[in-house]
Amino acid sequence: MTDAERIARVQLARTKGVGPLTYSRFLETYGSGLAALEAFPERVRASGRGELKLYPADKVRREFDETDHIGARIILSGDEDYPELLGHLSPAPPVITVWGNTDLLKKPCVALVGARNASAAAMRIAHDMAHDLGNGGYTVVSGLARGVDTASHNGSLSTGTVAVIAGGIDNIYPAQNEKLRDQIKDTGLVVSESPFGHEPRANDFPRRNRLITGLSLGVVVIEAAQRSGSLISARTALEQGREVMAVPGSPLDNRTRGSNGLIRSGAILVENAEQVIEAIAPAAPSQASLFEMPDDDLDDETLEFSEEDRARIIQALSPTATTIADISLATGIPSRKCAILLVELELEGIAGSLPGGLVRRQN
Repeated sequence: MTDAERIARVQLARTKGVGPLTYSRFLETYGSGLAALEAFPERVRASGRGELKLYPADKVRREFDETDHIGARIILSGDEDYPELLGHLSPAPPVITVWGNTDLLKKPCVALVGARNASAAAMRIAHDMAHDLGNGGYTVVSGLARGVDTASHNGSLSTGTVAVIAGGIDNIYPAQNEKLRDQIKDTGLVVSESPFGHEPRANDFPRRNRLITGLSLGVVVIEAAQRSGSLISARTALEQGREVMAVPGSPLDNRTRGSNGLIRSGAILVENAEQVIEAIAPAAPSQASLFEMPDDDLDDETLEFSEEDRARIIQALSPTATTIADISLATGIPSRKCAILLVELELEGIAGSLPGGLVRRQN
């Protein structure tokens, strides 16, 4: 892949209003990042969202330079060293930045997540479980937060651990984990989906959680309240087809109500690394994409779009998520034309994308 193509793809991925699904559709439709950028203005005009502007190329070049300067790397979906499990997500995160030993992602990975205000017992369980998983040949993945995350990373430092962060690869959050982050990038791996220098915001953490579970065969929840980010991670893991496990806790502790609830809902009860390994052993090392766009016998140059096509697709959309193949079948419009028009409708805010390559009506 040429430097110009890499810059074009990062531009597209970093553009406000272009999510992973829209990004993947642009590449599928136009074949390259450079071609997608060329088509972008027309697609935006067709959507009626004239205020959408491409992320500047000079910012992307600076991001590559700054990332390279600290010894980190930007990896694009489609690159040879892009993590295999992550690549099977539909859609896969378009751009990740890695700092450290990417070979750790070639081993089977297990995510350990839990409360930031974890009890001493939960911290001990997380540390020991991570230590034993590392010694058992597994890579422990967590989010570099306080509490369970910190204990999990510390327990697996000697065997190599992966910290997935919400901010830019150079950003430290929380600040007190700067030393731990430095230890991890020296012996393990730090991963981010955000641009270099980005300060994490609340809406960045669900994306971070999707990365944590997407890199892993399964996720273990160790202490989680009823409303917590760990439960969001568990739900995301289920959507990705990952195994969900939970450590039981005292019913007298509010910090365990969410994790105990997961067990009542069907999550596998685990108490140690041996039980975790037993639970994920049947899991396939990779999973097939849930979404594949059928090939159409149409040349991009021959595609023509009418208001009738647009109206039929809008009519086919509903609040219930569906695939492009289903929309194509319902409307009689070839899937490639559906994909292009859905990009416009997504930019316009009429259609919305969901994990698994699904789309639904937004309003």
